[in-house]
Amino acid sequence: MELPWLGRHCSEKACRQLDFLPLKCDACGEVFCKDHIRYDDHRCSSAYKKNVQVPVCPLCSAPVPVQKGEVPDIVVGAHMDKDCKYNPAQQKIFTNKCLKPGCKRKEMMKVVCEQCGGNFCIKHRHPLDHDCKASSHPISKA
Repeated sequence: MELPWLGRHCSEKACRQLDFLPLKCDACGEVFCKDHIRYDDHRCSSAYKKNVQVPVCPLCSAPVPVQKGEVPDIVVGAHMDKDCKYNPAQQKIFTNKCLKPGCKRKEMMKVVCEQCGGNFCIKHRHPLDHDCKASSHPISKA
């Protein structure tokens, strides 16, 4: 080798490739090849210091502000324990509307007609009750 002092080895243990244009991670300070420079690619333990994504609460879908140096999972967990506006009582349970013309009923679960595939309420679930437009033979389940 003519110039042995040139280049650096990738810090990723599984890679260790000699790279003549190595890249330094701005979060942890280690040197990586082009394939491992992204935070996720080398599982950077300091990524939370530089990665400025705003996490969203999985319950109320509100953005949760995270200060520099804080771990997002801990901050979101604290939001869920204290400040979260999620109220399961306000969630709509009856969301499956009956397709029978003129019927305004909604059911908690889908009640699908085996012949036409439409979604109906309990009262109109049978083909004769909703004037089923499908063939008179039910779809076979093979």
